[in-house]
Amino acid sequence: MRAMRLERPRPADERPLTLAEIPRPEPGPGEVLIKVRACGVCHTDLHIVEGELAPHRSPVVPGHQIVGEAVGFAEGAAVSAPQSPVAGGAPDLASAPIALGSRVGVPWLWRACGTCRFCLRGDENLCENALFTGYDVDGGFAEYTVAPADFVYPLPEMGDLAVAPLLCAGIIGYRCLRLTGVVGAEAAGGARSTEAAGGAVRRLGLYGFGAAAHIAVQIAAHAGWDVFVFTRGAEHRALARELGAVWAGETADAPGGDTSIKLDAAIVFAPAGELALDALRALDRGGTVALGGIHSSPIPPIDYPLIYHERVLRSVANSTREDARDLLAVAAQIPIVTEVRVFELEQANDALLELKERRIRGAAVLRVG
Repeated sequence: MRAMRLERPRPADERPLTLAEIPRPEPGPGEVLIKVRACGVCHTDLHIVEGELAPHRSPVVPGHQIVGEAVGFAEGAAVSAPQSPVAGGAPDLASAPIALGSRVGVPWLWRACGTCRFCLRGDENLCENALFTGYDVDGGFAEYTVAPADFVYPLPEMGDLAVAPLLCAGIIGYRCLRLTGVVGAEAAGGARSTEAAGGAVRRLGLYGFGAAAHIAVQIAAHAGWDVFVFTRGAEHRALARELGAVWAGETADAPGGDTSIKLDAAIVFAPAGELALDALRALDRGGTVALGGIHSSPIPPIDYPLIYHERVLRSVANSTREDARDLLAVAAQIPIVTEVRVFELEQANDALLELKERRIRGAAVLRVG
């Protein structure tokens, strides 16, 4: 099969991925063989390719926003009939079996062990023995891949290219929204809810406006939050307003250009540590800033007044299967619209370079099959 493979980390402008003919993988016990149709290109892929994340496997096929067709199982594995989507365009994501011929998605979390102390308490995103797609195992910049059936998901009725960004950008954005109290149980009551705030509109800041933010803005706006976007690119600011942001400005601006406006929560998606301080300066008392990247430049020293009054600065690590299922269900309900720039498999190096140079409006996706 054809694959774009990384032999060793190098800068994106050196075109580090090589088109190679490699053996088609075979599914092991509990795994499904997937014929890849599309795969999103993520900043995490860029960090892996350029070596900002220490190599876990070499050579490796990157890619962890995989859309494909289930075409095989290990010998003796149970095979079920394909499942029809429910009303609203989403399959029953809580109980849907993976069936031959069904369209499925594979995200960043390839497998969690289920037995470490983190898995046992429900925090499989922190699993000590986790394996990650396109990092520990070969990913979706190829014509075929394999993944554990328990970590593969039926997809809502969106096109292959459009749904691919949901499988990392969407999922990690949803987890950031959950941990800042915008969605999920944390938003259902207590001090973070609009009702508890006396009906006042809640305000969310998004710092950086790439693939994850352009999905998160739609979810937050749907949940009734006013979203303020901070990004350097004029084209990105325009897209933010198109997708529901009430305001979009430069990264160092005050929300809405008004220093009296404070944010109840903020998410930093851009891998720039100094943005954590910008977000804290705009944050109201008791608010949370979530750092949504797997890698970042150093965070400058933080003056204590920036975190006083119970402000919280926290990282967001990976995601759980619950995050994936909830995001995919919400995507069908809203429904989420993704802005994608399409590249062919052989153009993966071009996609990575344009991502690095911030020339992608929305998300980059490889068309594979």
